[in-house]
Amino acid sequence: MFILKSSSSISQIARLRSPKFRQTGSNCTLSFWYYNYGQSVGAAELPLLVDGLKEPTVLCRTYYNEGDQWLKAVIQLGRLPCPFQFSLDKISLGFYEGISAIDDIRFENCALPPPALSCEGPNHFWCRHTKACIDRLLVCDLVDDCGDGSDEDSCNPNLQCNFENGLCNWEQDVEDDFDWIRIQGPTPTVNTGPLKDHTAGTARGHYLYLESSEPRQFLDKAVLLSPLFSPSGKGTCVFRFHYHMFGKEIYKLSVFQRTVSNTKGWMLWYKFGNQENRWIRQTLFMSSSKPSQILVKGNVGDGFTGDIGLDDMSFLGCTLYNGAQHSFCSFYKGNLPTISTTTSGTSVPATLPMNNCTEKEFACRASDRCIQMIQKCDFGPDCSGKSDESACVMEVCDFEDKDLCGWHQPALSGNCSIHTTNPFKWQLGRGANLYPKQEQHCPLTDHTTCTEEGWYLFADSSNGEFGHTADIVTPVISLTGPRCKIIFWNHMNGSTIGSLEVLCKSSNRTSKLWTQSSSQGPQWNRAEVFLGIRSNFQVIFRAKHGVSYVGDVAVDDITFEDCSPLLISDKPCTSEEFMCANKYCIPKNNLCDFVNDCADNSDESPSI
Repeated sequence: MFILKSSSSISQIARLRSPKFRQTGSNCTLSFWYYNYGQSVGAAELPLLVDGLKEPTVLCRTYYNEGDQWLKAVIQLGRLPCPFQFSLDKISLGFYEGISAIDDIRFENCALPPPALSCEGPNHFWCRHTKACIDRLLVCDLVDDCGDGSDEDSCNPNLQCNFENGLCNWEQDVEDDFDWIRIQGPTPTVNTGPLKDHTAGTARGHYLYLESSEPRQFLDKAVLLSPLFSPSGKGTCVFRFHYHMFGKEIYKLSVFQRTVSNTKGWMLWYKFGNQENRWIRQTLFMSSSKPSQILVKGNVGDGFTGDIGLDDMSFLGCTLYNGAQHSFCSFYKGNLPTISTTTSGTSVPATLPMNNCTEKEFACRASDRCIQMIQKCDFGPDCSGKSDESACVMEVCDFEDKDLCGWHQPALSGNCSIHTTNPFKWQLGRGANLYPKQEQHCPLTDHTTCTEEGWYLFADSSNGEFGHTADIVTPVISLTGPRCKIIFWNHMNGSTIGSLEVLCKSSNRTSKLWTQSSSQGPQWNRAEVFLGIRSNFQVIFRAKHGVSYVGDVAVDDITFEDCSPLLISDKPCTSEEFMCANKYCIPKNNLCDFVNDCADNSDESPSI
């Protein structure tokens, strides 16, 4: 379908209406291809019209000429229980020159789950009227997955919040930089944030969002605090929420759990960067015998197109800590509230304890032990539950299951405007998803599984321009041992391939450790980069864009080998070993080999 303008009268409207639909299931999506090209082609929008609601909800907008190409739009509809229809609207303000068209409209996963003859097992729930069998984790999550609402009956309202009537029993932290904002409809800034909430799927519903426009600055944080809770019985407590991260300058959303009040706790989950215009469900499993609290932290990116949304937060298998008898007081100076009961005239405090770790120490999750901060993220677990290595880069990363293993793309520094944002970036890919002509220079298979289904990391040169760079970095690594090295496989094929560099960033200084440029052929090549002893640094993979799109840089199977710091034992050195000045034992074959194996250089002393 395309628009043919037949006269020059002002405010002509071209409107294409869908049939009316009765309802949709919770995973419903609408997709279509559109074309909007011309010097003065103008804007178009797709409103959702729901029976009983006067105001339409705009699901998608295009504002201007988007080039001589078909583009795909994917719109998340979710559960819509009332009859509705769509209207594709185009308004001309007098001068119209161009072509607007639409094709290939597709609805996916829009039916309610089918009825089942049986639904056995502790991990399933049998819907009361529709007789559908759904996953137990979908129960009491503020989404009607059954289609009859039975999965949301008999739920504890204190363990759920859809923000329709405020913050429920969640609180704004008073020690962060600014607050989450409760809102209806789209966020104030165009091309960032949600257009609608997740609960109702319309502009009438409420959600929370993080406003990234001025006066906010890069890395400013907003923190939301949950009520105190503990697992029910011996089970695992589950936290479910929906997040929305859409915008060119989105930075980071993270979730922490803490059992003591004077820490930010340990990281359960985080996500960097633009995740497209959609609400995404996240499920986190928490195991702690002690009363706990969740912290949801959003960080502002380097620009105003960085709004982040939150909605439909719920707990399953959890009990509010003294929640049956008491309300939750306000948070004061970042400490958890004291909720007291009066028994025989005495006040019994019920709050999370404080630990004795200093700011220069890391508090282990499973115990009250404090370790030096230099022991966190050093490839050697020093806490009994390995919590000191949980939010760090993994020793081995093959990118399978679309896991980035802690690697992330940093936000740009400086005050970049929306027009100077670099579209050249790293992303996950696999041979099965290659576009036509890309198979001439992209990896057809990954290195891990040697199949089209295996995942790898690549910098897509079809985006960006000559000279653009794309970085992907590790979290800060506290300390490495003398033999530490990075081994990885790279794929660099194409007539206009750029280059790949491995950099080391420490404080404000960045040094180049390894570089490769020009085409290396249609195969995976092994590379090895020596790190040695380093402290408080990050490793960076930097791809540089070539003169055209013919050639994408890819990496796979990144391994940090022999990177644990030295462990000095009480045992004496054997006859085959040399004792360093710091009492560490190394093989005698490592003497005088230009490598500081002892960490104090005593194995390279001229006196040996």
